[in-house]
Amino acid sequence: MLNADLHSHSNFSDGTLAPADLAARAKAHGVDVWAMTDHDEVSGIAEARAAATALDLPFVPGVEISITWAAQTVHIVGLHIDEKSPGLVQGLAATRGGREQRAREISAQLEAAGIPGAFEGALKFVGNPDLISRTHFARYIIELGLSKDLHDVFADYLGEGKPGFVPHRWATLQNAVEWIRGAGGIAVIAHPGRYKFSDLAFDALFQEFKDLGGAGIEVTTGSHTVDQYDYYAKVANTYGFLASRGSDFHGPGESRIDLGKLPPLPQGVMPIWHDW
Repeated sequence: MLNADLHSHSNFSDGTLAPADLAARAKAHGVDVWAMTDHDEVSGIAEARAAATALDLPFVPGVEISITWAAQTVHIVGLHIDEKSPGLVQGLAATRGGREQRAREISAQLEAAGIPGAFEGALKFVGNPDLISRTHFARYIIELGLSKDLHDVFADYLGEGKPGFVPHRWATLQNAVEWIRGAGGIAVIAHPGRYKFSDLAFDALFQEFKDLGGAGIEVTTGSHTVDQYDYYAKVANTYGFLASRGSDFHGPGESRIDLGKLPPLPQGVMPIWHDW
C-alpha cells in the first residue's frame, strides 16, 4: 500500500512549519506521495515543490477550500491543481477577503468574554495575515494558559455557540468544485466525519458533489476516528467515490496523526491515486 499523505498544512495557512520543513518531515516519515493543501491559499506550493524535488519526494500540488453548505462550513480539497489557474487564484482571493473582518469580530467577542488583545495575540502566530483563522486565536488562548490544547479551546471558546464563534459565509460547493476542476484538479470532500449533518443531508451533499464533478472523499484521515475509516470506505463505494488518505497535519504536538503515520486505506476501495 502506497504511503500517500494527501492533506497537510504549512505556515502559509494555519500550519506551524514552512513548506520545506513539511517536505523534510514527510520524507523522514516514509511518505511515498505528499500533498500540501493549505487553506484557501496556493502561494506556498512553489517552495513545497522545490523542496520535494530536492528530496526526490513525489509531490502533489493541492489546496483546501472553505465552503458554506447547509449553513455549515465544509472543506473541499483539490489535488493535482495548477496553482496558477486564473479562476482558482481569483476565487481563493475572494474567499480570503472576509477573514480579517471575521477575525476582528472574534477578537471583540473574546474581549467581551474577558480575553483582551486577542487579535494582536493571534497575529503573533500568523505566517500569512490574509489567512488569520480560529486556529491562530486558539494558539494565543493556549499561550495565555486558559486552555491546554486546541480541542479544549474550541470546546470552551471558539466552537459554535461559544463566546468567540463568528460564522463566515464562504464560497459555494459549486464554486469550489469548478475552481478545482478548472485548474485541472481532482475535488475531494475533506474529513466528512467532522460534519454534523443528518443522513438525509449527507446524502444530498454527496449527490450534489458528485453531480458537480466531485471525485473523492477522505476515508483514512487524522480527523476521523478509527471506526470511521470503514464507515467512509462504505460511503465511498456506495456513491462511487475514490478514497483519499491524509493526516491533516498542522504541526508537531498539535495534530492527532503525524505526517505519514496513518494506517492504510481499508480493503475494497479505489484509491484516489490509482491512475497517477
